[in-house]
Amino acid sequence: MKPRSVLPPLRNLKLNVPLVPLQENNSVNMKDHENVKNTEEHLFLDIDLNHEDTVLPLHTSIILFLISYCDCNSLKVFLVVPEGNPRIFKDGLLPSNLNVSVLSRKDLPVIVQSCRLPAVLEASGAFCRAGLAVVLRHIIQRTYLTDPSRKDVIQLLGFKKTCLKACAEVSQWTRLCEISIPLAVETFLKDPSATIPPEILQLERKLGEPVRVHNDDKIRRQKMLQQMKSNDADERKEVQEESSPSSLQKPLSLELTTALSKLSVQGVPSKTTREPAHIRKARTSDLPSLEHVFAEGLYFTLTDVVLLPCIHHFLVSFQKISPEKISELPLIIGWYERVLQVQGVQKATAACNITFLHFLHVDSRSQEPATLFKGNTEEKEISESHFLGGPRPTMTKLKDHGIEAVFSPHPCPSQSIDWGSLPAAVSPAEGKMSSDRALRKQQQLNNLLSIVTNMAKQGDTIVDFCSGGGHVGIVLAYMLPSCQIVLIENKEESLMRARDRSNGLGLTNIWFVQANLDYFTGNFNIGVALHACGVATDMVIDHCILARAAFVICPCCYGFIQNTVKTTFPRSCRFQDVLSYKEHMVLCRFADQTAVQLPPERRLIGKNCMGLVDLDRAWAAQQYGYKAQVISMEPESCSPKNNLIVGCPN
Repeated sequence: MKPRSVLPPLRNLKLNVPLVPLQENNSVNMKDHENVKNTEEHLFLDIDLNHEDTVLPLHTSIILFLISYCDCNSLKVFLVVPEGNPRIFKDGLLPSNLNVSVLSRKDLPVIVQSCRLPAVLEASGAFCRAGLAVVLRHIIQRTYLTDPSRKDVIQLLGFKKTCLKACAEVSQWTRLCEISIPLAVETFLKDPSATIPPEILQLERKLGEPVRVHNDDKIRRQKMLQQMKSNDADERKEVQEESSPSSLQKPLSLELTTALSKLSVQGVPSKTTREPAHIRKARTSDLPSLEHVFAEGLYFTLTDVVLLPCIHHFLVSFQKISPEKISELPLIIGWYERVLQVQGVQKATAACNITFLHFLHVDSRSQEPATLFKGNTEEKEISESHFLGGPRPTMTKLKDHGIEAVFSPHPCPSQSIDWGSLPAAVSPAEGKMSSDRALRKQQQLNNLLSIVTNMAKQGDTIVDFCSGGGHVGIVLAYMLPSCQIVLIENKEESLMRARDRSNGLGLTNIWFVQANLDYFTGNFNIGVALHACGVATDMVIDHCILARAAFVICPCCYGFIQNTVKTTFPRSCRFQDVLSYKEHMVLCRFADQTAVQLPPERRLIGKNCMGLVDLDRAWAAQQYGYKAQVISMEPESCSPKNNLIVGCPN
């Protein structure tokens, strides 16, 4: 569940009367509201009415802070109340210049009801973005498109525009910022104590790690030169026992100078003078490491925007309980105070009624950063292992316990799609791929779609997980007009390509959701995924089991499988009784060795490893009351990763 916080109450906030509900009778069709001439996108945010005083969840506070920082006014903002009787709230953390309406959860469009908030819905009503990181990135991009002069806003996405782009399921950093720290802070605010939450300590440790940036080598050489000049100056000076306050002031560090020059409106032109020869020839290993100015290194990014409201509310509460222990977080305090120097931050915090704390000087280098979360040493050992002996000992061990790869007969061996009878835009050949690859893609789709279409009933909702450009979902939407098709994908570019293809075909039974899997909570009947990478296959299966939905999944990238917060391996009790995690990872690594250029014997071993890994997944589903089996696509040459896991609830 999404975390909620007990933050300062809202007082005397004047909100609009609720607009005409975006849907009625639990169905959504934006065409039913043609009288509402509004092309604005709609932003839906949670608000908590479970307390005597209305409060904002931290995710809502973070988004409102970014809106204030960006001066974004191109979104229609709705506070979503859980009850059916919206009321006038009291004022507090909402930006004073923000126009907000109230909407009951029952009046949300169904596509938004199927997602965890925050969420942004396009005017078409068919494209929804859900989840904190996805919505924040969209607000930044929308602000920049509206006003291209806002370079400071687009720079929040980082050098390669990838800040918080990796989904929380695979990125520990995204998970820490998007989920773990907001949840930990809200839990702390509900029950404050003198114990620092481990997630806060983890951030403290992160801020103590060396910085890696795209021009890392150049800046580190400049730092070495700066340090040498400083040492030479110290040697020429006599140390004074009593110095005036001004003489105690140290020059800004190179890291801070670099960061602040990036934040300057005009920017500070870098000097092109060449470093001395001894600096240029210095080995990389001898260069000094860079220290954090902001959360991700030298530059102010979206991560700092996410963390600021969280850390601020934590520090306000923690200082009241145990002010003496603030010194245990020197790096966080230093980061917190540096954020104050960013142009636009103080204006945004003032608009959100956030009053910054001021601390006595805390030496950020007076002690080692708190150490916590050293990581899974077993996983590290596995990742560095060369798997001496190969998979044979593991396969033999399983065989001795009566476990071998088993492939069930294909349920629809001769069924195939007549691609020639379909519009050209439906075929994957319309994408940017060679004719050979397009043929193999069609063969893959023949396998998945023949099974799904035989499962589907009129009125079913079918979800295409990890949908990419919509090769599966678009064909399903065209072939099954009586079913609702939902495409879920984290990569915006891929999903927008799918939307454009769908619009060209005039499909009306298809929705697009840009979100991590965890943010989709809607009911559905069948889940499908083509080449779900690594642990994504297991996440999709778990999602289907939770919804008691059938699934047809083609796994991929077995070498990326590893334990996560929610998923551990082996999956089934029977495999767990025989194999350790490390032994299971051996199977996963060799399951990827099925490429056509490999020797036949090696490919056969890879196919057997694939079969064993997927058999473990199928047996795990059976433990939840599913009939599950592993089959091979036909022809097997359509893909090196040609397994299908098919499951139906009993």
